Amino acid sequence: MQAHHLTVPRTARYYTLGDAGAHVSEVWMVCHGYGQLAQPFLASFERVASPTRLIVAPEALSRFYLDRSALPNDQPPRVGATWMTREDRDHEIADQVAYLDALHDLVRPAAPAAVRLRVLGFSQGVATVARWLALGRARADELILWAGAFPPDVELTGFARRLGPASVVLVAGARDELASWTAADSQLQRFTDAGVSARLVAFEGGHRLDDATLDQLAADGEAPARGAR
Repeated sequence: MQAHHLTVPRTARYYTLGDAGAHVSEVWMVCHGYGQLAQPFLASFERVASPTRLIVAPEALSRFYLDRSALPNDQPPRVGATWMTREDRDHEIADQVAYLDALHDLVRPAAPAAVRLRVLGFSQGVATVARWLALGRARADELILWAGAFPPDVELTGFARRLGPASVVLVAGARDELASWTAADSQLQRFTDAGVSARLVAFEGGHRLDDATLDQLAADGEAPARGAR
């Protein structure tokens, strides 16, 4: 028995806040976590939307039913999405990198040097955005890793070279049962040892996006894009 692979076109879904155009000075690419969908995830970013900010939320390519048992009153089962599993992982990673590259090329305004790119991954989305920036074409000005672990298959020294002057922000909830403070602190040390400009931000809460922290990150990160004068 032999395994074979065939590359096929397929339809990916994404949602946006804002419109692409010459007025845009900042693009956010935000990747949801395991079992989430892009539309409700993007709703959390409405508070930081602005006329000059385009926020793009791609949805992972693999959807599944979250509810395993029958629901009362003919209620339809909830649906979530996952970026990948361990099965055939190398091809899964290649597909998601190609997907995010294509989406970035589509939504980014025509003058890349004048537009700041900020990339945020939440939970499972942390590994997704890290692999994308390690293997894809995009160059971020800021990388926000929220409530997730940097993937062990991405070599950090090479990743640091690709990041260049871009900064990394690690975000963790003080009561996050899935991404502990201890793990976040350890990740911060790894980035620092690799020569990456990184900082750790905490909030009082669990495994979720936090409104006040998101507001602060949006305000703190407003700076000239790489290459801008």
